[in-house]
Amino acid sequence: MTERRTQRARDPEARRAALAAATMEVIAEAGVGRTTHRAVAARSGLPLGATTYYFPTLDDLIAAGLRHATDQLRADLDEWARRLAAAPDLPAELTELTREYLADRRQVRIEYELCMAAARDAALRPIAEVWMNELPEILEPTVGAEAARDICALLDGIILRALVMESDLDAPGLTAALRRLIA
Repeated sequence: MTERRTQRARDPEARRAALAAATMEVIAEAGVGRTTHRAVAARSGLPLGATTYYFPTLDDLIAAGLRHATDQLRADLDEWARRLAAAPDLPAELTELTREYLADRRQVRIEYELCMAAARDAALRPIAEVWMNELPEILEPTVGAEAARDICALLDGIILRALVMESDLDAPGLTAALRRLIA
């Protein structure tokens, strides 16, 4: 009697999500102009045929990647909003959220690469605009429009500095600066 090898079922949604995530990584590293089905397949570990099966055109693939990144960023900001709304100490909570964000340097680099790419490519701007518009909107009801804008500029600078200098977050310094901005 011969044994039949059972083929493992494929999860189409998991494949789509893996391809979308890989697309954003390729875009962040190489730019939209160098993003190809082949590069995304290699990054995702899936066969080249999967990229064209799920996303027939390169525009479809890039659009899926952008949706994925935007959805992920919105989910992260929803979590920030939830935690900030419940925080007894807003500056301390913002510092903790920033520390947690910086813990995954690889992801932070990808997101900042995408922001830089958005400066060159209008198709990528919706991702950058989510961060640049929604975080101030979360903060504004509590601290006012000017302080919200200033806090976001401070956080962007602190995060960028930590990335470039490969340094740890100066949590006490950030908390103190946030207290001055909110006062």
